[in-house]
Amino acid sequence: MSNTGLRVSIIGAGSAVFSMKIISDFCKVPSLSDSHIVLMDIDKTRVENVRVLAKELSQYFGAKLTFEIADTIKGAVEGSDFVINTAMAGGHGYLDLVRSIGEKHGYYRGIDAQNYNFVSDYLNLTNWNQMTLFLKIARTIEKYAPKAWYLQAANPVLEGTTLVSTQTGIKMVGFCHGHYGVEALAKFLGVSEYEWQVGGVNHGIWLTKFTTKEGKNLYEEIEKVSQRIKYEEFKPSNPFDDQLSPVAWEMYKTYGLFPVGDTVRNSTWKYHRNLETKIKWYGAPWGGADSEIGWKWYVDQLSQVVNVIDMFAKMLLSGVKINQLKTGTPIDDYLKEILSEKLSGEQHVPFIKSVVTKTPGRFVVNVLNYGKIKNLDNDVAVEICAKVCGEKFEFEENHIPERIVNWYLKPRILLAKQALDAFLSKDVKLIADILERDPRTKNSEQVEKLISELYPIVIKKAKEIEEQE
Repeated sequence: MSNTGLRVSIIGAGSAVFSMKIISDFCKVPSLSDSHIVLMDIDKTRVENVRVLAKELSQYFGAKLTFEIADTIKGAVEGSDFVINTAMAGGHGYLDLVRSIGEKHGYYRGIDAQNYNFVSDYLNLTNWNQMTLFLKIARTIEKYAPKAWYLQAANPVLEGTTLVSTQTGIKMVGFCHGHYGVEALAKFLGVSEYEWQVGGVNHGIWLTKFTTKEGKNLYEEIEKVSQRIKYEEFKPSNPFDDQLSPVAWEMYKTYGLFPVGDTVRNSTWKYHRNLETKIKWYGAPWGGADSEIGWKWYVDQLSQVVNVIDMFAKMLLSGVKINQLKTGTPIDDYLKEILSEKLSGEQHVPFIKSVVTKTPGRFVVNVLNYGKIKNLDNDVAVEICAKVCGEKFEFEENHIPERIVNWYLKPRILLAKQALDAFLSKDVKLIADILERDPRTKNSEQVEKLISELYPIVIKKAKEIEEQE
């Protein structure tokens, strides 16, 4: 692999916020700034808007990036060195549909809302379309770009990384940015320089190391605060502001380590039974990102971004420069971010740099376990810290308490394996078996009616994805 002239494809590139962060990062890394970026998305308008923005961004930084729009997965993948998948098959419309059918049959927030898996776009029981897409991309890589790296960015990362890594032989790694929750905890404690480590599974990671540069254990400070913190004083700034929420402190007291990032959202039914419960634990007025109120806030924000991106593309085509774009809204902060000299914080481009230029870098990666976390199955993806240099990974040793392994990680992994078993076998009886043990289920008739209405849609959507080019 050459360190110049890379071909990198982004599937799901119409997701403008993510795509522009990645492209901005490529512009800011000189050793990668002459890469060829292939954009692929089924939404032709959105992906064209991203191309317009990307070209302007490259010119702004004086990078030599070139861009191409591919109409098919094969067209995007063929000859690529790296394939980044950020696509959500079916989009938010599909999420809303399966959730509404679940709620119609008595399953608050949909059947995918399960113990340790409450993130609203992390469907694993009904997301056969997404799983189908993951495998389709991976098998296309196997055939047309067998030396390429597959970087999994789309949810569900735990199930997706496990599925692709066990069903194909390609090189892959999953990425998430939830570990940045550590920064909120450090800021709360008034610590600016510290060392940290996380471990677990995606959206189920725990702060396994937290010390000052001098080696003082900052868990001593966490413990002091936990004794005097007043839950009723927690006031979130937005639905996703949950790293210091009452549920985070309760999880720390229960499990012995602090949950990080989206792990706080993936707690148990105790915190999610209904909107009132969510508000109690995640704060008013939203009740966290995954309540009906919090998720609507998020989707509304996304809709505004899509509209603004469309407006920006038209302005750029009319001759306005990218640093002149303004809306008078928080989206301006996002523009400042991609135009700044700092990298976005997403790990994809720094990882590519470490692989291509053999420059060591520290990352939080999702890869198959194989003993990296003791007492967990080998054939499931875990999320841990690693140093990457070239294609060599050096994984940091994790010390996760047995309570977290037995009471949190093993139940979450079991759900992931059950979901993948049901998907691979296309056996809805397995889904029914999961629902029979769901606390929201009143009787078997409820399960049967849900399955008969929902799963023809799930199966049809997966088939559509399989048949798309």
